Amino acid sequence: MPRFAANLTMMFGEHPFVDRFAAAARAGFDAVEYLFPYDFDPAAIAGALQDNGLTQALFNLPPGDWAGGDRGLAALADRREEFRASVRTALAYARATGAKRVHAMSGLADRTDGRAMAAYRDALAHLCDRAGAEGLEVMIEPINPRDMPGYFLNDFNMAADLIADLGLPNLRLQFDIYHRQIIHGDVLTGLRQLMPVIGHVQIAAVPLRHEPGTGELADAVILAELDRLDYAGFVGCEYRPAGDTVAGLGWMAAFRQG
Repeated sequence: MPRFAANLTMMFGEHPFVDRFAAAARAGFDAVEYLFPYDFDPAAIAGALQDNGLTQALFNLPPGDWAGGDRGLAALADRREEFRASVRTALAYARATGAKRVHAMSGLADRTDGRAMAAYRDALAHLCDRAGAEGLEVMIEPINPRDMPGYFLNDFNMAADLIADLGLPNLRLQFDIYHRQIIHGDVLTGLRQLMPVIGHVQIAAVPLRHEPGTGELADAVILAELDRLDYAGFVGCEYRPAGDTVAGLGWMAAFRQG
C-alpha cells in the first residue's frame, strides 16, 4: 500500500503552517511534504516533525523570488551563484529535518535555449554531487504549461532522457500524476515505463487539483498499479482540498479498505 505524505502547503490550510504537522498526524499521516520551509527556522520544523512522529518526505530548494515570479533557478544561466547558495540552504534544512530527497525546480526558461540547458545540466550535477555526499536523492519534476507557463522542464520524456544522459546515481524523477495527465495522459503506461527512475510520486485529481477520485482519472486504479509495480516510496498528496481537509480524506480510507 502506498505510503501517503500530506502536502502541508496545500492541505490543512485551516491551521497556521507549523500547526499543520500536528493536524496531519491527527488525521493519520506519518509523513509530510511541502513546497518551501524557508520562512521558518529549521529547528522549528524539526521539532514539529519529531513532536508528531512524522517523516519528512520531500521539500523544494529555494525557488528565487517566488512572489516576484521566479519558479526555480536551476536553468537560469545568469543566476548560477544564487542557485549554488540555494543548495547550501536546502541541505541545511535537510540535515535538520532528516529529509532524504529534495526537489530542484528548473525555473522559467526556453527549453530549446542551449545556454539554459547547459545551466540546468551544470546545476543538477552540482546539486547531485553535494546532495549525494549527504545521502540525499535529487528530484526533477515536469510541470504542465497550463499551471506554470514557461516552465523549462515541461515534458516527461525530456526528464527521462536527461536522467539517462547525465548518469547521476542520485538523480530521480518526481512523477506527479496530475502533471502527467495534463502534459501527456497515458498515466499507467508512463508509470510502468519510468518506474526504474521514479523517486517520488504525487497525486491530485484532474482537472481541478482536488481530492483523488473527484476528477477524470481512476485514481484508485493508479494507486493500485503502484503497488503492483512494487513502488516503495512516498505518494505526496499535493492537492487542494475542495473544502475542509479532514472531511475530504474519505478517498484515502476507501482506498485502504479496498
